[in-house]
Amino acid sequence: MKKKSFTRYVILLLVSCALLWLYYHNDPIRQGVVKDSSFNRNLKPLIYTRHARCRMGCRHIDDAEVKEILQKGEINYSKSDLHSKPDPKYALEGITNDGQHVRIVFAPSKRGMAVITCIDMNEEWECNCN
Repeated sequence: MKKKSFTRYVILLLVSCALLWLYYHNDPIRQGVVKDSSFNRNLKPLIYTRHARCRMGCRHIDDAEVKEILQKGEINYSKSDLHSKPDPKYALEGITNDGQHVRIVFAPSKRGMAVITCIDMNEEWECNCN
């Protein structure tokens, strides 16, 4: 009788562990990329840092592509810094109309939406930005 009871507990424990594993590995926030959040994509105006403009030039990313990623990109929380001071930084990723896979870092502030940097995920461009 005790052996059956022990076997049931072991099976219950294994099933619980399997369910926790599935939950952990299928949670989009834990995977780092999520589409929906409270991130305000319509904050105006866009404010480009000098660094962002330089990186855009090196990596052939134009204003229209920045706006496209701001509207349609997915937030990569593992590359974002939501606790950054003075403003949180959101890393948005996506494919532009010309097929470039990019990550653009935005920082919403009281003055508008700051564009911090632009990264081409597939190609390493020579760039002399500081």
